[in-house]
Order: sequence, then structure tokens, then C-alpha cells
Amino acid sequence: MPAKRDRQESASPLGRILQNTAWLLGGKGFGAICGLAYLAILTRTLGLKDFGHFSLIFGTAQALTSLAGFQTWRVVVRYGTEHLHNKDWDKFGRLGMLCGMLDAVGATIGCVLAAIMIYGFAHILELNPGYVDVAFWFCCGSLWALVSAPTGIVRALNRFDMAVYVEAIVPSGRLVAALVIWATGPSVGRFLAAWAAIDILEAILYWIMARRLCPQAVRVSNFSKWRMALEENPGVTRFFLITYAGSTIDAAMKNGPLLVVGGWVGTRAAGLYRLASQLSQALSKLSTLLTRSVYAEVARVRVASKAAEFRKLALQTSLIAGLAGVVVVLIAIFAGEQLLAMIGGEAFESGAGILVPLAIAASFDLASVAFEPVLHATGRARLSLVARLIAVVALGFGLWQFIPIGPSGAAWAVALAGAVSYVAMGVMAWRTLEKVEAGQIAVGIDDEPLG
Repeated sequence: MPAKRDRQESASPLGRILQNTAWLLGGKGFGAICGLAYLAILTRTLGLKDFGHFSLIFGTAQALTSLAGFQTWRVVVRYGTEHLHNKDWDKFGRLGMLCGMLDAVGATIGCVLAAIMIYGFAHILELNPGYVDVAFWFCCGSLWALVSAPTGIVRALNRFDMAVYVEAIVPSGRLVAALVIWATGPSVGRFLAAWAAIDILEAILYWIMARRLCPQAVRVSNFSKWRMALEENPGVTRFFLITYAGSTIDAAMKNGPLLVVGGWVGTRAAGLYRLASQLSQALSKLSTLLTRSVYAEVARVRVASKAAEFRKLALQTSLIAGLAGVVVVLIAIFAGEQLLAMIGGEAFESGAGILVPLAIAASFDLASVAFEPVLHATGRARLSLVARLIAVVALGFGLWQFIPIGPSGAAWAVALAGAVSYVAMGVMAWRTLEKVEAGQIAVGIDDEPLG
């Protein structure tokens, strides 16, 4: 039974990217409105101190899910696109179930890491002892709510429209839960329990949707055929390890500064940093959406188009994303303080000094949205890992130099790392495109062994 593809698609790669991004933006626009609403409830009902505790627990869970979450959706898209192009549903299914099994292994390992981190190092973050058990169970719930493999299946099938409906469960569910908790008695534990339950519900629905879209592929029997999947996708293990290392580094860059602020400056400062970070992420949501669309389309162009079209697509998406990044920075500069005060109240107004550098960092993420997909699609994923390692060194240097300033110092360290990552990965991506167009690199050939 073939996968369901009953949606009219644009004829051009850029058109499909914009079409998919529009679907995602519609869902995320709704999600952003809900997110700002429940964030306002959180900050105003918990106050700066308890919101700081919530932020540290949530940030720890995000760090763990990024560390134990293997980003298997990239594997499904990178290798599954060719199986879909050839209409080989069995191979696609075995690959998807292999990635689902890896997700489960990652969640199990993550729970062990959560026990070590929460029960062994909570005192470093000045976490209230009454929240330790809650923090552990929240981390476990978040780990098992990972939906990377079914997400990859849906993206490889180019059904971003269907993903919008499932992903709307989280922001709408959190808003409803926040309103109920606000009315019945707000507490850090109740908010965390609600967040975890909603995330798990989304994971279940994602698997159901993947099954409905591609029943031939999403079958329990394929879980036992993981060895066959490894044989059918040469280089998949190396690609998986490289992308996992890259996502781990990315997690350190995104969540590390918050934990450093909590441990070095204090819980209140962590709450202030968290709100500014959330707002900057909301302003730069286009970066995440474009990444999802671009990654899937670049993988598709890799197997179905010529090198010139491949290069043109990268140039077009980079230009669009770069202009969006400029808009993000301007909003943060001219309206950041008002937005923070509107969401969190007067206690959070001072977060404007944190928001601007975080927005600058987000603008670099936006501008570089096509770089990593290009490197992955051309079998040079190791170069994106090298660029991330360089950025981590820059982040460490920035934190060492700027953290005495306070939370804003951590934000400027993030901005420095973003700039370094943009330059490093950008140079590698454009050199790769030049070699592709010159015929020196065959699109889709896997990396040579590391070492």
C-alpha cells in the first residue's frame, strides 16, 4: 500500500519549501500566541524565584533530551528520501523502525543520566530540595515523549500539513492546562506534570499519524529487521554518529548558558534569562521552520535534480532567511523591553539587555539555515560537526570572558558562538557547492571514514 500523498505540491523546490514553511508557520503562529499566553501565566503566577526553578528544571530536561535524543529524523529524511523516490516502502519502513528503536534506547539511557544529574548535582543549581523528585520524573517524561523517528517519516513524505495539526496539541494543551492550574492553585510541580503529560500525548499521536500516512512502512514487525536496515543504507551508522554529535553540541550551546547562569549567578537570574531566551526563540521561530522544510527539500533535490538547481536552492533560502534575521534583531532592539514587561511584568523588564544579544544569535541561526542541509546532502556531514565544535570553543571562551557581567554576559557569549558558527559553516557550505557545480563532488556520496 503506497503512502498517502493527496496534497497538491508546488512544482519548484523553493515553492515546496515556502509551501511547507507556510503550513508550519500557520501552526507555529497559533502555537506562538498560545505560548506567549501560557508563558505570561507562568511568570505572573510563579514569580521570578519559582519561575527560575521551573526554568532550570525545564532547561535540564531539554539538555537531557537533546543529549539522549539521537535526532533520528535526519537519518530518516537523509536515507529514506531515496527509498521513497524509488517507491520501496519496505526499505523505508525498516529504516523508520530502526530509528524508532534508537529513540527508545536513547530515552532509556537518558533516564539513567537524569538520575545522576538530578540527584547528584541539583545542589549546584540551587534547586529547591522539594522539587528534586519532580524534576527527575519530568525529565523521564520528556525523554519518552521524543518523536524523532515518526517526525522524520512525516517530513520525508512531505506531509508538513498533517504535522501542523498534531503539533498544535502542545501549545493549546499547555494553555488550557495553565488556565486550569491558575484557577485551582499554581505550583511548579503541577505545571511540570501537565507539560510532561501533553508532550507524551503528542508523541503517541505522531506515531498514529505516521502509521496512517504510510501503513506499509510503520509496522511493528519491522522493529526486528534493524540489521537489514543497516545493510540497506550504507554509511547510515557513520551519518548517525556525526549528526548525533552535532545535535549534542547544539544542545550544549542552547541549554548550557541557562544552566551556567543558574549555577553561577542564581535562580532569579536564570528565570530572567529563560524568559528572554523564550522570547528570542519565539521571534526566530522561522529559523526552526525553515530548517525543517529546507532539510527535507534539499534531500529531495539531492536525488532528483541537477547540481545547478541544488546551488540555486541554497542561495535563495539563505537570502530569505538572512532578511528574516535582520527583522528579528530590529524587533528585539526597538520592542524588546515592552514585550518582556507585557509577558512577565515589571520584574522582567531588565531582561531586554539579555534579549538583544540572543536575538542576534538567533539571526545568525536564521541566516545559516541552508548550510547544514547542504553539507549533509553532499555527504560532508563531518564538516558541519567541525563547525559546531569551533562554535562550542567560542561559546566557552565567551562565557569565561563575559559571565562576570551576569545573564547578559552569557547572552553575548551565545551571540559570539552564533557568529563563529555562521562564518565557519558558511565557508564550508559554499566551498562544497562550488565543488558540486564543478563536478568534483557527487551529490549524495557519503562521507569518507573519519580519522
